[in-house]
Amino acid sequence: MELTALAIEVIRRLRDAGFAAYFVGGCVRDQLLGRPPHDVDIVTSASPEEVLRLFPESVTVGAKFGVVRVRIDSREFEVATFREEGPYSDGRHPSYVRFADAHSDVRRRDFTINGLLYDPLEGRVLDLVGGLEDLRSRLIRTIGDPRERFGEDKLRMLRAVRLAVELDFQIAPEVAEAIQAMADQITVVSAERIREELVRILTGPAPGKGIRLLHEVGLLGVILPEVQAMAGIPQPDAFHPEGDVFTHTVLALDHLHAPSAVLAMGVLLHDVGKPPTYTVEDRVRFPRHDEVGAEIAQRICRRLRFSNEEIERIVALVREHMRFKDLPRMRPAKARRFLSRPDFLDHLELHRVDCLASHGDLSTYEWAKEAYTRLSKEEPMPPRLLTGDDLIGLGLKPGPRFREILAAVEDEQLEGRISTKEEALTFVKRLLQEQ
Repeated sequence: MELTALAIEVIRRLRDAGFAAYFVGGCVRDQLLGRPPHDVDIVTSASPEEVLRLFPESVTVGAKFGVVRVRIDSREFEVATFREEGPYSDGRHPSYVRFADAHSDVRRRDFTINGLLYDPLEGRVLDLVGGLEDLRSRLIRTIGDPRERFGEDKLRMLRAVRLAVELDFQIAPEVAEAIQAMADQITVVSAERIREELVRILTGPAPGKGIRLLHEVGLLGVILPEVQAMAGIPQPDAFHPEGDVFTHTVLALDHLHAPSAVLAMGVLLHDVGKPPTYTVEDRVRFPRHDEVGAEIAQRICRRLRFSNEEIERIVALVREHMRFKDLPRMRPAKARRFLSRPDFLDHLELHRVDCLASHGDLSTYEWAKEAYTRLSKEEPMPPRLLTGDDLIGLGLKPGPRFREILAAVEDEQLEGRISTKEEALTFVKRLLQEQ
């Protein structure tokens, strides 16, 4: 196993001082699967004080849990003393921690494939929990009873899904059943931690599979009921031969390649406004689902504690995703303004996967991509003549109307009808009188 030489040096010093020491967890799992490890975690029989004595430049980062951050040359490694833990009364943290042996330390961990120890000096794996067999079987299985493991830390339910998606493993039946029975308890976990796991699923190798799996084990309806509501909502066959809104969404996610968190969330939520706007007239329709979806997306992103900047960009993706159907026929100024958005490439990618997950017609996508390429070679957009502060100065109250007015001003500017701030203010006053 080709693990970093510096981490092996940490093991060697601990071993030379008479202590047991091993690599543990994800780094062992990933090396056995042929995946490069992101971090190297070390466990040892040495106490935190003994680790600090061997590595004087180290610092304790979790004294209660016996964790020391060892610095050697330019790298840092977390070295934890073997420990066992008391009951998890709050569903996230143990009531007590006491130092123990390797077997007890491994037994407290979450999944068998994360409970493997590796001795880099002797080149051998220590498997005390059946992790090697589950690696061969490509199974996500808990160490011990799954309800006990999930009762200790509810976030482990989401981690089970993430690991299954990242590694292309199956969740063991008894583990899936335990998640289904306990899914509603995920709400005890902070929104930030849920968001982190969700983002890792959505930006991983198979985001569509991840959402489907969350749906199957019952977690999706708890953390994202608005997305769960897409299931079973029919769409017109002429435009969406793939099936209902949920099927379309997961197919769109499957067409993404290493997306950012913003783009992945935009794709996940782009049709979130369809369930509440579903109507049947001459055919199935979803009037204003983009506008309604933008409002819902904003609530979801706030609930998951995304940053204000991320929320703004995700909501824009949802609100603007229907504009592409009219783009080739837009007035040149309006089209240029859309094509000149700093986040246009995210909008373009959402449109691409939206088409691939439905009718498959990429003609508008190709038109927009060519128009964007041409525009990037032209002069940049001129500075805006007015801002929101100027509209407030006219006595207007901030709101969605601001965006419409500023867009109208920009159209007039791009089409050469106004060129100064004074002309822009005159245009706005006339516009308000007409309205």
